[in-house]
Amino acid sequence: MKFSRFYRSAAIASVAAIALAACGSDNGGEGSAESNGNGGGEEVSASGNLIGGGASSQEAAMTAWTSGVTEVHPDLTVNYDPVGSGAGREGFIAGQYTFAGSDAAMSPDEQEQACGGGSSFHVPSYISPIAVAFNLEGVDTLNMDAETIASVFAGEITSWDDDEIAEQNPDADLPATDITVVHRSDESGTTENFTDYLSGAAGDVWSWEAAEEFPEELTGESAQQTSGVVSLTSDTDGAITYADASQVGGLSTVAVGVGEEYVEYSADAAAAAVETAEEDPEAEGARILDRNSEEAGAYPIVMISYHIFCDQYEDEALVDQVKAFGNYVISEDGQSAAEESAGNAPISDTIREEATTRLDEISVAG
Repeated sequence: MKFSRFYRSAAIASVAAIALAACGSDNGGEGSAESNGNGGGEEVSASGNLIGGGASSQEAAMTAWTSGVTEVHPDLTVNYDPVGSGAGREGFIAGQYTFAGSDAAMSPDEQEQACGGGSSFHVPSYISPIAVAFNLEGVDTLNMDAETIASVFAGEITSWDDDEIAEQNPDADLPATDITVVHRSDESGTTENFTDYLSGAAGDVWSWEAAEEFPEELTGESAQQTSGVVSLTSDTDGAITYADASQVGGLSTVAVGVGEEYVEYSADAAAAAVETAEEDPEAEGARILDRNSEEAGAYPIVMISYHIFCDQYEDEALVDQVKAFGNYVISEDGQSAAEESAGNAPISDTIREEATTRLDEISVAG
């Protein structure tokens, strides 16, 4: 099996108004003990305003989480800025955000700079398929293997009636419409996961490594954030893009070749792919996906989107806010709310138990 992991260098954003003084690597603090009743973690009573930012893929789920947590903690408000994974991690490092949402794990370099030089960890919070979505009149779905998807996005296949597409879709009435590739213009964890899939599954057809920025030498149209690429694709006949499946709206989608079958995206198919993921030894709490799996029913273009926290924060109020929100998100109630809102695959009991332990050990820096 071929596994890959992500690295990038951090660009440090200017320090914003919200102070995040988190330092030290000790992981064994005590928190307050009143009731949250949801996550199975330490019970806390939280109030105030918690600020986070990052992956736009989480936007629909985050709406459900920020609303739902107030039912458990009426005095806690959570504000989340969907600026993209890269900008979210930069803001977390700079102290702009108390937590970050990211579709990719932090690199070792980023981890050294985060949390005032202390320790951080990842909580898998949102598991979702990335849809290969297109706008082609009269065509609702198409089959494509990894090599074909890679050839399209690399600009090697330029027309929808190309033989390579037609051979996998003998019953489709394919027009001779030009293909317009639409990709993200901003740093994006969705791009990183998508290019990681192409790098891992498409062989020599895709020669670029996984990265948060789409290869600049490839032609195509671009837009910022998930909503941007979906909107541009929807407005362009013959366009194709990649986006979090919860936000593709009325676009048609590709069933992806896995072994001898073609698998359409779904929460269950995404969860099946995550079952083969290994723990990342260089990013606490993160997972490494097997992009070349041939497991039946597994949809391989999947992302595990994280919430990234510090092990220590400057005061008890921040500790309680983070514990309350983090434990709500991973609770059965939180995951169910996100599934209803965004169609993601709920995390497993194993992931929940590991995350609960890490969240409960957050302490006040001293």
